[in-house]
Formats: sequence, C-alpha cells, structure tokens
Amino acid sequence: MVHKKVYFTTDIDSDTLFLSLEGELNIYTLEKLQKKLQKLLEKHSDKSLHVSIEKLDALDTAGAIFLVKMERKAQAKAQSFSLVSHKKNHLETLDLVRKKLDFEVKLPQMKELSFVEKTGKAFIDNYKGFVAFITFFGQLFATKLYYLLHIHTIRYKEILFEINESAVKALGIVALTSFLIGLVIAYQSAFQLKLYGANIFIVDMLGISIFRELAPLITAIVIAGRSGSSYTAQIGAMKITQEIDAMKTMGFEPFAFLVLPRILALMITMPILIFIADIMAILGGMIVSNIDLQITPALFIDRLNEVVAAKHFFIGLLKGPFFAFLIATIGIYRGLMVKDDTQSIGFNTTKSVVESIFAVIVCDAIFSIAFTNLGI
Repeated sequence: MVHKKVYFTTDIDSDTLFLSLEGELNIYTLEKLQKKLQKLLEKHSDKSLHVSIEKLDALDTAGAIFLVKMERKAQAKAQSFSLVSHKKNHLETLDLVRKKLDFEVKLPQMKELSFVEKTGKAFIDNYKGFVAFITFFGQLFATKLYYLLHIHTIRYKEILFEINESAVKALGIVALTSFLIGLVIAYQSAFQLKLYGANIFIVDMLGISIFRELAPLITAIVIAGRSGSSYTAQIGAMKITQEIDAMKTMGFEPFAFLVLPRILALMITMPILIFIADIMAILGGMIVSNIDLQITPALFIDRLNEVVAAKHFFIGLLKGPFFAFLIATIGIYRGLMVKDDTQSIGFNTTKSVVESIFAVIVCDAIFSIAFTNLGI
C-alpha cells in the first residue's frame, strides 16, 4: 500500500502561528512530520497556535494522539491553541483519543494486613500445605501396599535406571566428600591428641564418629543436594510441560512410574553409599594418622578392629533407608507442588534441599536419642 505524504503550510502574524496540514497523517508519516514541526514550534512557542486539519485526507489514531498531545502541551504552557476541522470522521477520532487518554485505571490500594490477619493467613497456608503433604503420603503408602501385594507389577527397569542416575553417578562426589571429611577431622584431632600423648586414641574417635554419625549424615546431605534437588526439578519440569497430566489421561499412574521407582532406588542404594563413605573417611583419617601421628596403616586397622564394635557400623547403615526415604519423598513432593511457571521450579527446588537436610538431621537426632536410651 502506498501512503501519501503529509505536509503543512504556515502563516504567521504578530501573535498567532497558523498551521494547515494536508495529505495523510498516520503512523507511517507521523515521524517525518514531528521532526519538521519540532523546530518551528520551539521557535514560536510564545505565539498562539491555530492548527487546521480540514485538508487532511486521512487521520488515524496515531496521528490523532499526536495532535491531542500537542494541544495539551500547549495548554500546560498556558499557550492558546485551537484545532479546526469539520470532517466528522476526524472529529470522532479526536474525541475517541481524548476519552482514552483521560481514562485512568485506579487500582484499589493494598490494605496492609494486621498482625492477627497475617497470623491467620500464615496458619491457613501452613494448614493447607500440611493437608497436601498428608494426602501425598497417604497415596504413596496406598501405592506401596498395592505393589507389595502385586510384586510382579513392580517396574524393575525404572528402579535400575534410577539406581544408576541417583546413586551410581553420585559415588564420586560422596567418596571425595567423605575422604576430605576424614582428613579434616583427623588433622584437627591429631593436634590435640599429641599434646597429651594419646595418639592411638584417634582410631577410637574416628571409627565411632564416622561409622555411627558422620558418614551417614554427610552422605545424606550430599544426596539431598544432588539427587533430591534433581527429583524436584525433573518432576516440576514435567508438571509445567503437562507430561504428568498426559500420563493420567493415557491411564498411567504417576506414582507407579515417577514416585515409587525413585524412592525405592534411593532406599536400596543409600546403605551402599554410606559403606563407601565409611571406607573413604577412614582412609582419609588413616593417611593423616600415618603422616602426623606415625600410626602405621596396619596398627590403625588392628586398633580399629579391637576397639570399634561392629554395631556402630551397622547402626550407620541402618539409618540409610530412612534418610533416603525422607530425601526422595520430600524431593518428589516438592516437584509435584510446582506451579505453572519456571520461577516455581527454583523456589521448590530450594525448599526441597533445605527441608530434606532439616528432616535428615531431625531423624538422626531421634535415632541418637533412641539408641542411647536403649544402650546400643
């Protein structure tokens, strides 16, 4: 489409600037007109302004907005302004633009909540979250019970895949972290033990603390940060892309395909990861003991076998499935809580890691109190 140009003629007397616009004033021709008029209007800003659009062949809303703004700018400067046209379509366009520019949306002011209202809102939000979590747990245990009664329907292939993804690929970071923890604890302890000539007791301290507490706890924290967060991100992304809804539509139960394989895989492999963590932490402590305290590896192992009871090792392994259940359950639950926006994935992934680590520490404290009271 070819657009006519817009141009203007001027006439100036002692106190008035007369403008007569001709052609087409629209979004395509407006820019050039603005550039031409700018210097002229600035030069005669002290004069009254009379604009005639009688000879305009076309006027769109962009051109009308320009004219109305010119009118209001002149009025703001207390400059006399008149806009003349007798064409009905031009006048209707100008009236429409004036009404729209005058229309202001007044948003209701946000009322600041009182302390009681804030408390009530927080209580309701927490209550809804608690109910949703209990519902999730109920459905999870119902699904587990079904598969225990129908073992042939368990999806072993998915469980093996998740074992590889969440545990086998985590062996490296778990082993390295545990090795460094063993090094650091042994190094810090060696300095104090040398003062009292109690070098050999480093074996007792390392053995009991690592087998019973440190290896399970460090492994759980690493897995919560690595695998638990990945569960939340994966399931959250599936929820945003509506893959979970598609599974339900096709008759596939998400708990059977997404939830149970991940939980079972982590519960199976957590004791193995803790075992690897035990070995690497003891190895790190053994190296420091040999270098700093002159305790040979053979003497270290003999002392470890003599003073550290096997129960400490098995207590550490026993904690594994419980920690794994908490990490996987919280990670998956947070993934299912993701809303339809990408920001929600980051929010729930962060909450997943924090809540998993907190739950693991609370669970470990309960185990410690229970075993101590039982004399184990």
